Amino acid sequence: MSIKRIHLFGRSALFTAAEKKNILIYIFGIMLYKFGVEAFNGAIVTLATNRYDQDAHEADALTRTFERVGLIIGLNQASQCIGSMLIGPLVKRWRTQFVLAATIFIFAATTAVFMIIDVVTGGTIKPSDFKPKHKNDFSYYGDYRTDTLIPIYCVAGITFGMVESIRRVIPAHIAGDNVVKLRKMNSLVHVFYEIAGVSGALTTALLLIPKLGNNHAFIITPILFTAAGLVWLFIQSMPKSANVVDEQVASYVKKAKVNYFKAMGITLLCFIQSLYFGAKIVFTHRRFLWLFAVYPLAIYSHRYIENSIAPQVARRYLHHSAWSQILVGGSNLGELLGALFVYCFNDTMKSPILWVRFDAIMLIVIWYLPFYHPPADRIVYAWIIAATLVPVGFASAVGDISLDAYIQSSLTRLESKHKNISPLGAVMAFLYSTYIIIYSIGNPLLGKHIDHVYNTKGSVQSALIYTAAVQLSIIVVIMIAASFIPKGAIAFNPVLIEDDSIDSDESAEKLNSTPNKSIALDQIKD
Repeated sequence: MSIKRIHLFGRSALFTAAEKKNILIYIFGIMLYKFGVEAFNGAIVTLATNRYDQDAHEADALTRTFERVGLIIGLNQASQCIGSMLIGPLVKRWRTQFVLAATIFIFAATTAVFMIIDVVTGGTIKPSDFKPKHKNDFSYYGDYRTDTLIPIYCVAGITFGMVESIRRVIPAHIAGDNVVKLRKMNSLVHVFYEIAGVSGALTTALLLIPKLGNNHAFIITPILFTAAGLVWLFIQSMPKSANVVDEQVASYVKKAKVNYFKAMGITLLCFIQSLYFGAKIVFTHRRFLWLFAVYPLAIYSHRYIENSIAPQVARRYLHHSAWSQILVGGSNLGELLGALFVYCFNDTMKSPILWVRFDAIMLIVIWYLPFYHPPADRIVYAWIIAATLVPVGFASAVGDISLDAYIQSSLTRLESKHKNISPLGAVMAFLYSTYIIIYSIGNPLLGKHIDHVYNTKGSVQSALIYTAAVQLSIIVVIMIAASFIPKGAIAFNPVLIEDDSIDSDESAEKLNSTPNKSIALDQIKD
């Protein structure tokens, strides 16, 4: 039996030597970036959790911990949308690599602000011999109002959104507009991205937070971000003739010199216009209508598990907020395995329907948590819970990747028919904004209920029946029901029937008839 040689980049002729070099540089940079992000987000969320519990204990008041933590995370995610809009005018004036590097340098400085405030107000690295007097004793923290974290984390969210937006442009600068190259590169990048995510989450939980404390555990983040920015500067762009559909926001700004604030106004107007255009595409085509329910809820459910349920379980079940990163590590490991599955078995995915249903069904795993009563202060139970999240993360990754591929391939044909707005960008912006709205509103409200039950009963198990199990079950029903909307979806692994109307000139004309669709950029002067 012959053993086939494994090629990291697929067929040897698929990528040129220069492209392979650029991909390796990009992967190295993104692994540094992802590791730093996991350390930062994990430490900040657990820091906020501990500080709000400490505030309630010192004031002898009822806790509002997860209401406030939910608000912090929700506002951070909303700020990411603002950050994504700031990128358009910048990438039109400077090389994308320079913009990305400069942005991540600013992000690095923003993360350092948290530690500066902590040190200035008397905070220190966690003493090696520190023994808490009670479970809410974190006397090595700085003496400042915990709500101070909110505006700073929002600023971090803006820079985070800028980096997340601009880094998605880089693959097209490396591989051009070749769909095969882009899919292969994206899946390969996703694998290494999740490797860094798993290692970052576990390192934060097991080493950084126990040794340095939540207030200084992300000391490596500015260093890693700076290193990632320097690495990305070595990426070489494709020729300008490449058709980079991800630059649709940048295309709203004329190459002529335009005042940046005017350009920002144009970008904001075009962003609002693209939301309307994306909604019009989704709601006027049967093949996209189902995405309105499936795509935002799929992202929301996974983010809620990692950003809300994991901290709640770690803090209220196990009494160690840092162990939430162990749970996140289990979810990230599942995502890694899911990305590997897609990379190896991409040809078996006839459509995303099967994988969306699989993603939804795996959410039922969460039902055991409200009835689970592990002993506190035992890290082994954090690992057990993390293991149960592996299949959830696996299903989420397979579903997300297949959905993204479906949306990209389905809307590629419309790209050339609309000059001012990319249909792909418009649909993705509309769907992602829907997720942001759901998360920003739902997370603080559910957190408030968690706090109420905890203040009343001293535990959160009964609250999780509704905020976790019932909520996710409703999402399961909605996602599975929506998956039967497209033509040809009534099958185990269906091949969706093409909606011919979307490619017709008449359909394109209707879609293009958005109000104020043409913006006279030529007439704008400094």
